Amino acid sequence: MGAKKEYSYSPDYAVPPGDTLQETLDAIGMSQAEFAMRTGRPLKSINEIIKGKAAITPGTALQFERVLGVPASFWSNRERLFREAKARQEEGERLKKSVSWLAKWPIRPMARLEWIRSHTDKIKQVEELLNFLGVASPEEWGKIDIVSQATFRKSAAFTSDRYALTAWLRAGEVAGQRMKCDSFDEEKLRAALARARALTLGSPSVFRPELARVCAEAGVAIVFIPELPMARVSGATRWLSKEKALIQLSLRYKTNDHLWFTFFHEAGHILKHGRRDVFIEFDRSDNDKEKEADRFASNWLIPPQEYQRLVTMSPQNAEGIREFAARLGIAPGIVVGRLQHDRIIPFNAFNELKIRLEWSKKAA
Repeated sequence: MGAKKEYSYSPDYAVPPGDTLQETLDAIGMSQAEFAMRTGRPLKSINEIIKGKAAITPGTALQFERVLGVPASFWSNRERLFREAKARQEEGERLKKSVSWLAKWPIRPMARLEWIRSHTDKIKQVEELLNFLGVASPEEWGKIDIVSQATFRKSAAFTSDRYALTAWLRAGEVAGQRMKCDSFDEEKLRAALARARALTLGSPSVFRPELARVCAEAGVAIVFIPELPMARVSGATRWLSKEKALIQLSLRYKTNDHLWFTFFHEAGHILKHGRRDVFIEFDRSDNDKEKEADRFASNWLIPPQEYQRLVTMSPQNAEGIREFAARLGIAPGIVVGRLQHDRIIPFNAFNELKIRLEWSKKAA
């Protein structure tokens, strides 16, 4: 048949490979009947391939190569691309029914944070969202919706938007899955918590990478994910696998006392509660596990005996709080936050000792 040529094909629409086969037969003046005889295939089979009703199998592709001199890989690739393009067309038709579903999601904020890309084509935007969520369709997302599995530390003042919360949780899950961690080790996590107390004195540029490092060595991924509008969430805890836990933190309240209390609270869930549980924190404990995690965080940051001594002292000035915090090796703002929470001091007292935290322009 002469020297073989290089063939390539990259269609963006569903064209049956049978069209190319018929064009090839026409170019060399061969009828379908003769081609069927030369390949050893029934004429009906050849006709169905040309009409796109039957697929070109690997064995058939080899037969085509021998008769036509066109590589089997060309015919196999044409078949694969055709089936893929056809499936995408069918998928597009199916996803048209899901366009209204987009309105429930905070697409623009998610795009600004670069969690997803923004598309003017609604079908492409649905595909982008499904890729982010890691599901094939809205129906599958509904079956694995993590929010429905969670234990909530509910807010008396605010109601979280389910879709904003789901997006925030998924962003943390993706970030956590990418993090390299050793297998979970309880003793190493307790050592990491001891290290974290000292880290409360550092700036975010210091404590974020160090906290992530020591916790990763204990089998816990620490991720800082900016809060989406209407999510109204401060933290979350879950297990990504049997040997890897995830603590996800936002800067909802934007001060160091809230951030560190939330971190230790989430660590309490890991150490004290089941690996199947999912915990999502807003601003008020309302069940036994949340209250237990609260006590864990409070006692780790300020040991009970020390706290009783502090309350007895009833600090009247910032210097006294600074001295107490320095003796414990923690940030003064944490002491202020605890005293305010327990109503030992007014909520407007000594706030200058707290450190205000803000996301950088390019948030993690």
